[in-house]
Amino acid sequence: MFDEIPLFRPLTPLLDQVNSPADLRQLEEKELPQLARELREFLLYSVGQTGGHFGAGLGVVELTIALHYCYNTPEDRLVWDVGHQTYPHKILTGRREEMLTMRQAGGLSGFPKRAESEYDTFGVGHSSTSISAALGMALGAEMDASERKNVAIIGDGAMTAGMAFEALTHAAHTETDMLVVLNDNNMSISRNVGGLANYFSKVWASKLYTNFREGSKKVLSKIPQAWELARKTEEHMKGMVSPGTLFEELGFYYIGPIDGHDLDRLTHDLANLRSLPGPKLLHIITRKGKGFAPAEADPVGYHALNKIEPKPKVQVATPTAPKKQKYQDIFGDWLCDMAAQDDKLVGITPAMCEGSGMVEFAERFADRFYDVAIAEQHAVTLGAGLACEGQKPVVAIYSTFLQRAYDQLIHDVAIQNLDVTFAIDRAGLVGEDGPTHAGSFDLSFLRCIPNMLIAAPSDENECRQLLTTAFKFKGPGAVRYPRGTGPGNPIDKALTPLPIGKGVIKREGLKVAILNFGTLLSSAMSAAEQLNASVCDMRFVKPLDTELIRKMADKHDLLVTLEENTVAGGAGSAVMEWLAEQGIVTPVLPLGLPDVFIEHGKHDALLDEAGLSAGKILTRIQQRLAPTQTQASAGA
Repeated sequence: MFDEIPLFRPLTPLLDQVNSPADLRQLEEKELPQLARELREFLLYSVGQTGGHFGAGLGVVELTIALHYCYNTPEDRLVWDVGHQTYPHKILTGRREEMLTMRQAGGLSGFPKRAESEYDTFGVGHSSTSISAALGMALGAEMDASERKNVAIIGDGAMTAGMAFEALTHAAHTETDMLVVLNDNNMSISRNVGGLANYFSKVWASKLYTNFREGSKKVLSKIPQAWELARKTEEHMKGMVSPGTLFEELGFYYIGPIDGHDLDRLTHDLANLRSLPGPKLLHIITRKGKGFAPAEADPVGYHALNKIEPKPKVQVATPTAPKKQKYQDIFGDWLCDMAAQDDKLVGITPAMCEGSGMVEFAERFADRFYDVAIAEQHAVTLGAGLACEGQKPVVAIYSTFLQRAYDQLIHDVAIQNLDVTFAIDRAGLVGEDGPTHAGSFDLSFLRCIPNMLIAAPSDENECRQLLTTAFKFKGPGAVRYPRGTGPGNPIDKALTPLPIGKGVIKREGLKVAILNFGTLLSSAMSAAEQLNASVCDMRFVKPLDTELIRKMADKHDLLVTLEENTVAGGAGSAVMEWLAEQGIVTPVLPLGLPDVFIEHGKHDALLDEAGLSAGKILTRIQQRLAPTQTQASAGA
């Protein structure tokens, strides 16, 4: 058991010999426990140097070793779900010395990535995809008459999503040769809700069951033959609703649950399962954060870790600026304040209570809080059902995860024009988590849906005001805001809505008008100072402030639209569509995310790469103006 994260690279003589799974398979089984200890210590060290996910990885050290030891990777396919737990996998598959580049620009991805390694068989980031992908690979192997094996590794949190069960039922129907490893640690990111362990513990702890058991025991224990029959009956009852029966009824050969930290048992069972045909499921019990005492005690808090910065030798007292609030905390405060004012407000989240800033709301308004587990589609339609009965649901969801519930957003909410508010966190680029978690597309995919109100606040205070606006709007409304902190503007605690579809002029200038949508306003203002340009904080993407756009078009030679969303179909597209519809011929320069998936790195560096830093905005506007200025000089 480790109590501290090593600040210097630990001695790992056995791990240093493993540069590929082929090297791992040359070790004797008796050496594997030492390898597990060295791997766990190296994982702690490397994540301490770079930051990143590590609680889940600590929990699957033994499983990762056993899988690569028993399966002939990369010929055999290992498909990891979500990817938070794959750091040990990366270390054992030739990337040990690259771990100090994790989540940095040009370095290793924080998730499995096909372009990074042949051992990363499927790119992930969102949960509950592994069984479907592994089944597809298994069917592909059958079509090629190949004997390669396929394994999906999925957590009990990811198993709460409907997609996982859809894949299970199809796998059983095809009778394809594949293995599903269910890693049961009773955790996702937040603690699991409605998971398998929760269900079975409720069954065994129910009053009906315990009263029946205790009452029968008192009577039947006096009759040995009858008591033995009752005991066997009890075991049969448990079997009827046990995980084994559940998966076997679906058509899987079930083994477990077993200790997921017992290497001898793991290697024994995996070796046997590899040779068995058909769909199989190995159920293991693990501990998230295993081997690191603080993470075992607080698996939610230690889901991920920030880089450990060395302490300066000399502590110099410096005045500290007031701490800025994160946007998720702005939302959390607003949610509690609005719930205190309106008893119809209901909070919904798909397993992101902590990440969305809902902890206080969940405690204060427990009867109006629903964490539905990793089930984004259900979260949205649950909100629709609540709205049908006069409640006012607020669905707190990350932009990247709202993509998973797009049909429900259209079919169940927007078509029926139901009063559901969407608080869309992590909009725009998210830095080190990369393209699987970036909220690059929400303005584009929301804007085309009828009945939607879409707001993009420029700072923390405006975020609070626009949340109030969307909540009081009679219909589906969405407010999108980024990860992290804003500029630190003061917060008006009043719950006052803003006029719908109205922006504000922040700066008056000449020739160029920048129409800003969202939190790039400070960069827009900085560029405008150099250009003597006008700046408008548009606030709303739908409905647009067309009066303000017309005014800017009449007074300026160039309109620049600015958003941290893909240019294709985004707010800039909305402006150009309206101008074309009105027959207004005004040059427009749309600035936003380019038509590529932007890789991981520091947020500011990624914005600069995308041409959305203050300096790049200025340069791109100047470049656009240059031909016009040249033509004007020639005409003179």
